[in-house]
Amino acid sequence: MPAPNHSAEKVFQIDRSQAFSLDHTLSCGQVFRWERSADWWYGVVGSTPLRVRQDGRKIRFSGADREFVEWYFSLDLNLRDVISTISLDPVVKDAVRRCRGLRIVRQQPWECLASYIGATYSNIPMVRRRVELLSAEFGEAQEFEGKKVYGFPPPEKIAEASIEALTCCKMGYRAPYLKKTAIKVMDDPAWEDRIQSLPYREARKELQEFDGIGKKAADCVLLFAFQKYESFPVDVWIHRIMQKNYGQGSPGALTDRGYEQIGMFAREYFGKYAGYAQEYLYCNRQSATGSTPACGR
Repeated sequence: MPAPNHSAEKVFQIDRSQAFSLDHTLSCGQVFRWERSADWWYGVVGSTPLRVRQDGRKIRFSGADREFVEWYFSLDLNLRDVISTISLDPVVKDAVRRCRGLRIVRQQPWECLASYIGATYSNIPMVRRRVELLSAEFGEAQEFEGKKVYGFPPPEKIAEASIEALTCCKMGYRAPYLKKTAIKVMDDPAWEDRIQSLPYREARKELQEFDGIGKKAADCVLLFAFQKYESFPVDVWIHRIMQKNYGQGSPGALTDRGYEQIGMFAREYFGKYAGYAQEYLYCNRQSATGSTPACGR
């Protein structure tokens, strides 16, 4: 393999008033196309390959311009205001302390939507595998840092693919859902703007009209792709945390009613940045539940 080309490497410094942790941000389960190698993180955002590392307050990167990197990692968001809003009790304060600098990245809506169709009833390694297979099979190839990488396939590529080809990408029963959703997205070019403009509840209802998108997947897409920070996705770990520490949710397995109860409580309690509280609690799930975290969400 050829040596990586560092000629396009760029660097900028984060404002001292703002916290940021590249490691916490990329390892907390919100994204599926990033891998760490030595001190560098390698990823593909849509069709844009990136290489990023953090040295204290310096961010070194290649593959995009500074504006894109700052936008993607939400470095324009005043994290101090977010933290002051959600730090209401010892449980969240402990999560903020242990996961300092975690930020919610700005994912591309179609990629996020398709990825979370593939995330239902799966652990993170399997979702990563599905996304990589879809990209390698249907995405555009390019050379980056001495190796071939693939952009995430646009909806038209998925729409024209056969169910058999999608199934070969480990999509299983999700393959028809993904294809139908891709067709709907193609037929509705204004869907992103419409979702963005809607209030949270209406936006979630609208997203659930897409095949394969339930409440949790819709909440994830709203939080990660549309910056609707009041969204509060509830998985098994968040369910345990909310039961143990806040007395919320149904006993035993998570029910639809329990899901709604937890979300309503979180939005009332944590406020407009409830989704940030969710990410910090998930990042600190081992401490918050007294359990050993699994690979899945």
